[in-house]
Amino acid sequence: MGETINAVILDADTLGPDDLDLNALFALPVNWSVYPQTSPEQVGERIADSQIVLTNKAPVNALSLSVAPGLKMISVLATGTDVIDLRASAERGVAVCNAVKYGTGSVVQHIWALILSLTTKLADYQRVAADGTWQKNFFFCLLGFPVEELQGKVLGIVGAGELGRAVSKVGEAFGMKVIYAALPGRHYPRYDQDDIRRVEFDEFLAVADIVSLHCPLTPETSNLIDQAELAAMKSSAILINAARGGLVNESALKHALVSGSIAGAGVDVLTREPPRDGNPLLDTRIPNLIVTPHCAWVARQSRQRLIDQTVENLRAFLQGEALPRAVYDS
Repeated sequence: MGETINAVILDADTLGPDDLDLNALFALPVNWSVYPQTSPEQVGERIADSQIVLTNKAPVNALSLSVAPGLKMISVLATGTDVIDLRASAERGVAVCNAVKYGTGSVVQHIWALILSLTTKLADYQRVAADGTWQKNFFFCLLGFPVEELQGKVLGIVGAGELGRAVSKVGEAFGMKVIYAALPGRHYPRYDQDDIRRVEFDEFLAVADIVSLHCPLTPETSNLIDQAELAAMKSSAILINAARGGLVNESALKHALVSGSIAGAGVDVLTREPPRDGNPLLDTRIPNLIVTPHCAWVARQSRQRLIDQTVENLRAFLQGEALPRAVYDS
């Protein structure tokens, strides 16, 4: 490409603190405009003169695309492309690519931090060690909070992709039995993955000691875990959601925890983020619940891989090569 290429980053703050190597990104032969954050109303104005757009959560819809006649490529700084109007992009010949598998290690360790914190009652024991309760105890240890071993328990995985399979490997290392959910209405080739045991969803919910969600949010999976599903789980079961908030009915989960219908939950995602108008799961009175602010993916190494993949995407585009991670390639 001989002409001047304008490129814009709409929400650079999503890349985190200044701990990444961005030299390769900014060495690309383009004119950069970098915005820490961009509201939906500002997107059109900021991409109007650009040929390349980088965004994580700033939405690029049909209206924004209509005022950017020179736009040729959108590189999403994430795996999910739900912030992009893919149909409008295709109609305008705008290539869309993303990043994949960059956060597996970070997300997996976060999921297991949630599981281990809940099963070992880590927060409870830390609290009584700090508030003087332990010092007043007659015996050398405190036994006030029941702890469960993972060995021999059933780990139920919803979603057999990269993350689900990586979480299952850790479970197997703990001596857990791993099963995968066969979701209603889905067809699974019998021998597609010979190391995966799929169980009908009703049975899956009834036998799993830990249910961990790793499926995308679609119209079919919205509120996948609702009041009926929570009631079908063991009273000793733990629910983990580091996928998408909309997979779980949050009011139903609150009720299940308060009533003791299930034993605990760890969530890293909510239906709306950030939850400016509140959320049922942010009630600090809910027992045995850990909520983290969508930070499972944020390890420095994870974010660096995201940048490295983005550079590969852009370099291929600038050199007229096939995009390595194309969602839609013009």
